[in-house]
Amino acid sequence: MSRGDFVSKNITAEKKELFETMPVTKAILTLSIPTIISQIISVIYNIADTFYVGRTGNPYMIAGVSLAVTVFFMTISMSNLFGIGGGSLISRMMGAGREKDAKAVSSFSFYGALAVSLLYSVLIALFMDPILTFLGASENTMEFSRQYTTWVVVFGCPFIVLSGVESHLLRNTGYSSQASMGLSGGGILNMILDPIFMFVLFPKGQEVLAAAVATCLSNVASFVFLSAVIMKVSKEAPLSLSPSLLKDVKKNHVRETFAVGIPSALLPGLFDVANIVMNSAISAHGDLQLAAMGIVMKVERFPNAIGIGIAQGMLPLVAYNFSSGDKKRMENVISTARKMGIAQGVVFVILFQLFAPQLTGIFLDEKTGAEAAAATLVFAATFLKLRGLGSPFQFINFHSSYSMQAMGNGKNTIIHAFIRIVGLYIPLMFLLDRLMGETGLALALPVAEFLSDFVAVYLLKRTVRCS
Repeated sequence: MSRGDFVSKNITAEKKELFETMPVTKAILTLSIPTIISQIISVIYNIADTFYVGRTGNPYMIAGVSLAVTVFFMTISMSNLFGIGGGSLISRMMGAGREKDAKAVSSFSFYGALAVSLLYSVLIALFMDPILTFLGASENTMEFSRQYTTWVVVFGCPFIVLSGVESHLLRNTGYSSQASMGLSGGGILNMILDPIFMFVLFPKGQEVLAAAVATCLSNVASFVFLSAVIMKVSKEAPLSLSPSLLKDVKKNHVRETFAVGIPSALLPGLFDVANIVMNSAISAHGDLQLAAMGIVMKVERFPNAIGIGIAQGMLPLVAYNFSSGDKKRMENVISTARKMGIAQGVVFVILFQLFAPQLTGIFLDEKTGAEAAAATLVFAATFLKLRGLGSPFQFINFHSSYSMQAMGNGKNTIIHAFIRIVGLYIPLMFLLDRLMGETGLALALPVAEFLSDFVAVYLLKRTVRCS
């Protein structure tokens, strides 16, 4: 008798079919499409601030927001720590029929994320100016960075982190559509509020502050919606936000959550460090180059969003079938998801080569800002063509990392993350900057992602073989 025979009867037949018998391609799409939609809308509402700020034609405002976004990215690490760590464990517990334990892990993930996010908010509030200065803020950009960081990170961090955790927990129990609705709804609300706050309610010159307030309120709305969904589905799903279940959390629950959660948090955390290095290096070439790189990092988030959406949709299927013992289905899921992600990455490489000026031009009004804006857009188009080459290679790294996380292999995930970012990406930035200047900085990403693929594929094969 397989472990899958012990799946709780409280898990609906529809969810059981999704995880166990639905054709693999259909199952991946069922979980991935809502996730991709929410990822794209999240990207859109995150870049909506840059888009609307760009209407001012002020590249210093864009540079200021770009620096603040680096601080914001750490919230993704916190969401992954408890959301992917806890969500992956819950999927494996579902496959093994351990519903009571899954509910305890759900509660632990929520309140653990709340504590860590509150601590981060306090630390950023206390040390904001030194941090922004270290990131490269100048006299021209400091005040804008400070405004955005205060509202989006200091005030908004707990809501951002908890919304991310809740969406992961829902997705990993088969409620991908509901998770998508929560994140997407907040994104759509932000896109509505941005122009109202920036160009109607707030005075001219306060566009960055207005965008930050709108973003904060939108994240609060997402949190409220997702919390309500979890409380509703907890009757049939192994999810709970009840603090009373914290007493049922065992040491092995915490250990297994962090075994996957720490590597999941580490990757965006390391990327955040890499972005800090990038911003520091590119700012040495000038504020316009910094603004251009900020624009490019927004545009390239679209292929990343789709790739991560595919990987996150794949994760609960891999985790469930790993735990239930259906290795053949698990390997089929991994293989099919890889093909999907590489295909979309290639499409974006082509789009970036053909339409780089048009795509980067969306984020800055060249006519309003005259020479400075025009120069910024020239840099941005060049950077996008170069960095965009890494899209399919980047997906292979995402895919391998999420697959290993799904199987609970934190060790190989950490090895891969350190080699990818610390061993390759950051050193290549210094090397190529020295050899080729700002162009070399843009090339560092695709070169590092390509070289990392060899490590990623090897580690994934070894993980599957030992499962």
